[in-house]
Amino acid sequence: MPVPSVPIRGDFENLLDLFDAILSVAPEVEAYVQPTSTGATSRMTFLEWATRADALAGWLSDKGVKKGDVVGIRLPSCIDYVVAYQAIARVGAIATGINPRYGQGEVDHIINRSNPVHIFDGPLPEVTGGDPFRRRAKLSHDDPIAIVWTGGTTGYPKGAWFDHRCLEAMTGGAGDLSHVGDRRLSPLPFAHVGAMTRLWDELMHVITTVIVPSPWTAEGALAAINDERVTVSQGVPTQYRMMFDHPRFAETDVSHLRVAGIGAARIPPELVVEMREKLGCNVLARYTSTEACVSTGTSINDDIDTICNTVGKPTAAVELRLVHEDGHECMQDEVGVVHLRSRAMMRGYWQDEERTREAFSSDGFLITGDLGFVDSKGDLHLVGRNTEMFIRGGYNVYPVEIENHLGTHPDVAAAAVVGASVDDRLGEIGVLFAVPRPGATLTLESVRDHVKASLASYKAPDVLVCVTELPLTSLGKVDKKQLQPLADKEATAWQR
Repeated sequence: MPVPSVPIRGDFENLLDLFDAILSVAPEVEAYVQPTSTGATSRMTFLEWATRADALAGWLSDKGVKKGDVVGIRLPSCIDYVVAYQAIARVGAIATGINPRYGQGEVDHIINRSNPVHIFDGPLPEVTGGDPFRRRAKLSHDDPIAIVWTGGTTGYPKGAWFDHRCLEAMTGGAGDLSHVGDRRLSPLPFAHVGAMTRLWDELMHVITTVIVPSPWTAEGALAAINDERVTVSQGVPTQYRMMFDHPRFAETDVSHLRVAGIGAARIPPELVVEMREKLGCNVLARYTSTEACVSTGTSINDDIDTICNTVGKPTAAVELRLVHEDGHECMQDEVGVVHLRSRAMMRGYWQDEERTREAFSSDGFLITGDLGFVDSKGDLHLVGRNTEMFIRGGYNVYPVEIENHLGTHPDVAAAAVVGASVDDRLGEIGVLFAVPRPGATLTLESVRDHVKASLASYKAPDVLVCVTELPLTSLGKVDKKQLQPLADKEATAWQR
């Protein structure tokens, strides 16, 4: 059966209504393709997905899982992950992804906050007898479907939760990244907002998702692009740089690509030029956050300067405003805090009313914490963050989380972590300024091991600078403005 020529639209109350419509027009189209490093490839059609998910939903139901319960998925990006996600939805439960890269402290926090009744953290049960059209729960558009965890300056992830209508509204922001029948590369962890909230978009456009083997490698991504005739590539600057530098790129067939999506970090202008030349397709830049789901993006008609120096315009149905620190709405070219509002954004932080109130303005705008301005063309320029977050290899890193954790290191008396720019592979690295305890010898290895014991490995500092004291502001806070030039100097000498 051929792929439909237009998106599947209708008055669907929930994701399962849309799934039923897909099964009536494109049941044998591949929904997911999972290559492996060994050369084997698993494939799953939309019909197989629905059938497997219903059988697993029956297993969950037999275990007593019911509507409104939270079920965790602690799996790498794989076909089993999306089968579990769909099964959870089919019993009316709420899926919460748990990134396998999280440290035990982060995992414990997520479990304590969301209280899942079950966690899929290994091979799925071998079950049969699924009915792709069976309904196990009555669902409405405002029923929760997913909790997506995001880091924060408070030190542990916060759970942004989304309902079915959020996922539907997200499709308005996809733009040219989603055309009917696309074969789209998926390099992100499936616990990421870029996967958990995109199911409606993937279904309505009958998209085949090609999963990059986990852990991500340039060779694995290039093989997937070549072998699976990928039409939409996605990634962060680090990943594209590594693909271009890999010997296999020269023999990779990229002729079927129509667009390359990029985001999550500053985009070097020379990389955009290289992407257009080597991939032979348009480049789209995207900006958003876990809480916002969709925000702004460039278009296929934008020039290189716009792609590299802005994050584009608000996508469909997204309202954007910049708010000055004194509360007034910013004029053109005036820097302020980015506020966003759309039906796609999170409904709140799971079981956290206080932080939910803090996240929204009185009139319902999400307060992102990012600083920026809008130019005369309506494009948003990001100039910094009112937090100290930096981006390492596409992952957000919050210094206070690391600093708080280093407070338990036996040899660290005081610590300050500053992000510093390096090459276009990683974007930024963490430079740790630490005051050793008297008589202690502090090493980078011991610090990294300590951090990685409880936090994700990418949060471990890359550089250690031992100092006798940390500079302080007049209010007694660590003066990171003084440390930034020193961190930048250390970054120029850093080697992977």
